[in-house]
Amino acid sequence: MDHPRLPHQTRTDAGLAAALRVAVGRLARRLRAQRPATLSLGQSAVLYTLNRHGQMTPGALAEREKVQPPSMTRIIAALEEHGLIHRTKHPQDRRQQLVDLTDEGRSLVRMDQRRREAWLARQLQELTPEEKETLRRATEILERLSQS
Repeated sequence: MDHPRLPHQTRTDAGLAAALRVAVGRLARRLRAQRPATLSLGQSAVLYTLNRHGQMTPGALAEREKVQPPSMTRIIAALEEHGLIHRTKHPQDRRQQLVDLTDEGRSLVRMDQRRREAWLARQLQELTPEEKETLRRATEILERLSQS
């Protein structure tokens, strides 16, 4: 497999930032292409957020996902219609609701994760051991960048 060298401009921080943005964006698009076609990106994001953080109010979900409350209301309604989430009354504030995954929603998230990881594992088989080690080190750095 031919491995093109990074362009000369990646030697500057700005050049590296541009190349990294493009590469990460392309990989993210390829991984998104592995997701279930029946769900929108917003719906998938809500399922993953609930899977990661547990039940939340619609307002907290909207804030975390950086969408307006009316948009979150539509996403929640669609996911509830698909049987992937359910709502319950908030135990401390009966005016509020909590949204959580159903067993079917959890199962869909697990299946989606396995499908994407299997696709990525197949792609990694094309790499040399040295390239895989570079990615292991880069993963730690990318994680640190994502948290800043």
